[in-house]
Amino acid sequence: MNPEIVIAMYKPHEGKDTALRELIRQHVPTLRRLELITDRPTLLVQARNGTYMEIFEWREVGRAHEHPEVARIWEAMELVADLVSLSSLDEARRSFPHFTPIELEEAN
Repeated sequence: MNPEIVIAMYKPHEGKDTALRELIRQHVPTLRRLELITDRPTLLVQARNGTYMEIFEWREVGRAHEHPEVARIWEAMELVADLVSLSSLDEARRSFPHFTPIELEEAN
């Protein structure tokens, strides 16, 4: 499989922003440690409606769907956030959409 860029999007449920941020903090380091994503720098940004967008490059998305560590994070994310599409964002209806950069210390 050729590397692909993905935009993973999570809109936190009411009162679940902190829990979602903790899962996001673990997500990319886990994918990188398991060699499922490339070393290309990742981005984490937030839309005006609170949706977080992680932008990274897959190395092997198929293996990610089969790995128990990744499944644990993804299942936990689904409990605290809606997995939304770009079209759900007001910014997606504009040319040159702008988002707020988010800095989270990655989990070790």
